[in-house]
Amino acid sequence: MHENNNIEYKREYTSDIKKEVMAFANSDGGVIYVGWDDDGNPYPLTDIDRTLTQITNSIRDSILPDVTMFVGYEVNANGIVITVQEGTHKPYFLPEKGLKPSGVYVRQGASSVPASFDQIREMIKLTDGDKFEAARSLSQELTFSAAAEEFSRCGVEFGENQMRTLGIIGTDELYTNLGLLLSDQCAHTVKFAIFNGTKKGEFKTRKEIDGSVLRQMRYAFDFLSLSNNLAATFSGLDRIEQYDYPEEVVREAMLNSIIHRDYAFSGSIIVNLYDDRMEFVSLGGLMPGLRAEDLFLGISQPRNEKLANVFYRLKHIESYGTGLRRIMQYYENFDIKPEIETTHGAFMLTLPNMNYVRPLTSKRRQKAQHKIIVEYLRHHPFITNEIVQELLSVKQTRAYTIIREMINEGIIIKNGSGKENNEYVLTE
Repeated sequence: MHENNNIEYKREYTSDIKKEVMAFANSDGGVIYVGWDDDGNPYPLTDIDRTLTQITNSIRDSILPDVTMFVGYEVNANGIVITVQEGTHKPYFLPEKGLKPSGVYVRQGASSVPASFDQIREMIKLTDGDKFEAARSLSQELTFSAAAEEFSRCGVEFGENQMRTLGIIGTDELYTNLGLLLSDQCAHTVKFAIFNGTKKGEFKTRKEIDGSVLRQMRYAFDFLSLSNNLAATFSGLDRIEQYDYPEEVVREAMLNSIIHRDYAFSGSIIVNLYDDRMEFVSLGGLMPGLRAEDLFLGISQPRNEKLANVFYRLKHIESYGTGLRRIMQYYENFDIKPEIETTHGAFMLTLPNMNYVRPLTSKRRQKAQHKIIVEYLRHHPFITNEIVQELLSVKQTRAYTIIREMINEGIIIKNGSGKENNEYVLTE
């Protein structure tokens, strides 16, 4: 037999045996014959017991995750036969090199060669699944000074036990991608662009924030606060001051972009500021099964559940699915509302500048409320008083009044009969 994809010969023990074991475990398995020359001829070992000890110690101490359960040994008069099965927790790697080509080997023909970055990513994906935050981080040399500072500021402990509980450290004792996002080495960023006027054209200023997503959150909010102008109007003798955007609205929009974006893409979160609006653009469309109007009802399906849990632990978010509803409440009395645009790979939330748009008159507010209900009914079989309350952020009595208005105008009718029936549909 000659060396091939599944067979390797070694005349004696060398430190490279761990690479051969790793390569077989990362590929389809194989057999290593120690005590045979490159042509497969016996080359008896002088001290089999000592060689076996060297091999077992090297494999146990030099490969992560633990590969020993996939390695078997057979000793005969000539030497040692090492049988390696394909591992179930690929990629196996040299801890001193990490999850990069110099630390990960695969079998290619009769040789064990460094894996490419694409091969490493594919092995991680196949082993850990499609959940980005739960997968092993390609970088294991991570520091957490910004995260530790944020946890301390919020009065939450941040040690190794907490890191395991939160999912920053996986069951294999390696950092996950959640750890990468929270680390000082996070490669994702937030980019800001402030424009003159209401169209993309002349830049007033640009800024990019990097580092831990917790650091990005703080610095992003500070930057947006500096760009949030305060305008004054008068009602009689009373001076009324109002920011372009309520701080709570900016906070919720920024948190939504950071927590729910798809970090499998390398692009940045984009925040564009114009005279009349602010746009938050993040990668990753809606989760399967959700539509834009569902978000305003408080329906939530977090893409990054563990990251959302970190922000929840730090009390930066109160509960899932409430942020967009709170944003809409601030614009209840304004002519122009926040808008959501989604594609397969992107999500954009647009906030109108409150000092640029007109407040609603009672008649325009009524028409706007009716329009929201009609749009909802175009995508749902019926609507109820409770749904109207959620959809428009109004009390029960006000929801009933709106329903009666629309019935009187012939826009909707009761769905069926019966005093207890609380379902309404569009008039055909």
